Amino acid sequence: MTATSPSAAAHAAAHKLFSLRRTMAIAGNTFRDLVRQKVFYFMLVFAAIIIGLSLVLVQMSFRGGLQAVMDVSLGAISVFTMLLAVLSTAVLLPRDIEERTLYPILAKPVSRFEYLLGKLLGVGFMLFVATALMTVVFAGVLYYWQSKEISNILATTDVERAPQYIEKLKESTFTFTLFGGIGVLLLRALVCAALTLMISTFATSWLFTVVASFMAILVGHLVPIARNVWLEPAQYGIEVSWYVNAFLRVVILFPDMQVFNLTDSIAVGHPVAGSEFLAASGMGAGYLLIYVLVAWLFFAWKEL
Repeated sequence: MTATSPSAAAHAAAHKLFSLRRTMAIAGNTFRDLVRQKVFYFMLVFAAIIIGLSLVLVQMSFRGGLQAVMDVSLGAISVFTMLLAVLSTAVLLPRDIEERTLYPILAKPVSRFEYLLGKLLGVGFMLFVATALMTVVFAGVLYYWQSKEISNILATTDVERAPQYIEKLKESTFTFTLFGGIGVLLLRALVCAALTLMISTFATSWLFTVVASFMAILVGHLVPIARNVWLEPAQYGIEVSWYVNAFLRVVILFPDMQVFNLTDSIAVGHPVAGSEFLAASGMGAGYLLIYVLVAWLFFAWKEL
C-alpha cells in the first residue's frame, strides 16, 4: 500500500471541506464585478429618479402627501431590487462558462457548492448596497415632505394643537415598520436571486433564465389564490375539474411572493403585526435554503 503524503492528504481535504474563506473570496469578486456593470448604475439612477418624481406625483394623488411618497418610493424599491436580482444573477454562470473562467476556479480546491454560495452572497452584497442607497434617497425625499407637512400644520393649526399633530406626524413617518418593510423587500430580492441561480444551473441560455425567473415570480404572486381555490373550492362557488386541480397543485409549488408584500399596508398607514414579519422572514429563509440546495444538486450533476 502506498503511503499518502501529508501534502496530498491536505490537498484532498481542501477539496472536501467547506471553506468560508474561499466562499467569501468568490463573493467579493462577484460583488466587484456586479458593481462595475452599467446595469447596476442604470437601475440605481432610474430608481432615484422615480423616487424623486414622487414629489411631483404626490400633487396628482388623492392620498395624503406622505402616503403617496411612501407608495411610489416603496414601489420603486420593490421593482428595481427584483430586477437587479434577476438580471444580475442570470448572467453569472453563463458568463463564467462562456469566458471559461469557471474551469480554473473549480480546478482549485473550490467545491461547486462554495462556488454557487459565493455567487449568491456576492449578489446579496450588491442588493444590500443598492437597497441602502435607494433607502437613503427615499429617506431624504420623505424627510423633505415631512418638513413641508409640518410647515402646513404650523400655518393652519392653532398654537396649542400644532405640537400634538406634529408629534403624531413624526411618529407615523420614520417607523420600524417602514424600514422593516424595506428589509422584507431585500429578502424577497434575495429569494428571486436564489431562484434565478437555481434555474441558471440547468438553463440553456441567460435569456431563458431571465424569462423563466420572471414567469416563476409572476406565478408566485398567484399562489395564495391558487391555494385557497384548491383547498376550499366550494367557498368560491366553483367546481374544480381534474386538470384545473392538477394546475393548482403545480402553482402552489412556486414561491409565495405575496407573503413578502407588506409595503402596500405600510404605505397606507395600516399596522403590520410582528407575526407577519416573522412569517416573511421564515418563508424567505426556507426558500433560500431550498433553492440553494436544489441549485447545488443540479450543478453537481452538470457536465462542464
